[in-house]
Amino acid sequence: MPDTSAAPHARVSGVDITDVHINGVERPGDELQIDWSDGLSSHLYALWLRDHCQMPESRDPDSGQRFLNVTDIPEDCAIASAQVTADGGLDVVFQPEGHRSLFTADWLRAHCYCLNGPYDDRSEAAKRLWAGPGDFPDGLPVVPYADFAADPKARLKALRALRSVGFALLTGVPAEDGMVLRVIDRVGYLRETNYGRLFDVRAVEKPTNLAYTNLGLGAHTDNPYRDPVPGVQMLHCLVNQAGGGESVLVDGFKAAAILRADHPEAFDRLARTPVNFRYADDRADLVSRATMIEVGPRGRVRTVRFNNRSIAPLRLAPAEVRPFYAAYRAFAAILERPDLKLTRRLDPGDLVMFDNTRVLHARTAITQGGARHLQGAYSDLDGLFSTLAVLERRTAP
Repeated sequence: MPDTSAAPHARVSGVDITDVHINGVERPGDELQIDWSDGLSSHLYALWLRDHCQMPESRDPDSGQRFLNVTDIPEDCAIASAQVTADGGLDVVFQPEGHRSLFTADWLRAHCYCLNGPYDDRSEAAKRLWAGPGDFPDGLPVVPYADFAADPKARLKALRALRSVGFALLTGVPAEDGMVLRVIDRVGYLRETNYGRLFDVRAVEKPTNLAYTNLGLGAHTDNPYRDPVPGVQMLHCLVNQAGGGESVLVDGFKAAAILRADHPEAFDRLARTPVNFRYADDRADLVSRATMIEVGPRGRVRTVRFNNRSIAPLRLAPAEVRPFYAAYRAFAAILERPDLKLTRRLDPGDLVMFDNTRVLHARTAITQGGARHLQGAYSDLDGLFSTLAVLERRTAP
């Protein structure tokens, strides 16, 4: 088997694997075996390799998008030859096409499905779960807005916290109308809803939502009646002269983990029983049907939807009603545990951003007179992850 003379530099899942290079290759059947210098091996299916060809005949060099449909590749695709190149990559020829592809060692190692697990970056497995302030011995993720706006490293700090623990707090955001939209522009893309580009949270006469009252609100996620729900929510304090009205955050993934450990049957029931959520006023009638706890193919929690104000009448089989309510009550009790709550009074200029598919928010009752005015807006997780990916490419560690 041929050996390399160069050692390419690569990063896999953020881990530096400098000096890992290809020792040699073999072609057992319709697989390509790559033996790496660190003792690991990759076994890559020929059709997978051909589908991921990086050559200009297969992929547009500007957009990176494929020209070929998978059905354009012969079903009996196999590897005719494979050689290590002078720069440490691989030169692969496929049969029966006679098509030639060049792959770098970095690309092969970074994308190898044998050595890298399936994508699970949006589930609980890739998050840091927390239970109240005790899990933040170094303090909450707080970033001054001036730094967030001017310094990519400060923005990375805030957005990585939003990705990892589900929230971040900006301080010193000018207490001006519409500033929440400027923050969204630095995080992702605005998600406009029936509430508008932004919405005002303050007590009004004849409210269409209990958020627009002085009542306390239990822990909830917003807009479970949408499909999909907004992934990121922001609340910016403009005025707070009232007594009470403290803001509360709860890690829904942590609460779900406790439910699964203490009441596994309840967890399973909430993960497999869709319920109806609805919001209706004179301009909108929004309905979704989803589970309160959503798990991915690997059984890990991906989304929590919990909003007692928005659950529509349940239509379950008669035998399912009692056990569902037992599970529902068990989860609700965990979400209201004092030791799971982070409580903070938002002052003018404070802006909290949080993952609305994971972190529940609440509010204590407003007990004394005085103006209290927050502005909120929504974005989505795809924009957050895109912004993070670009910042991490451009910003030195």
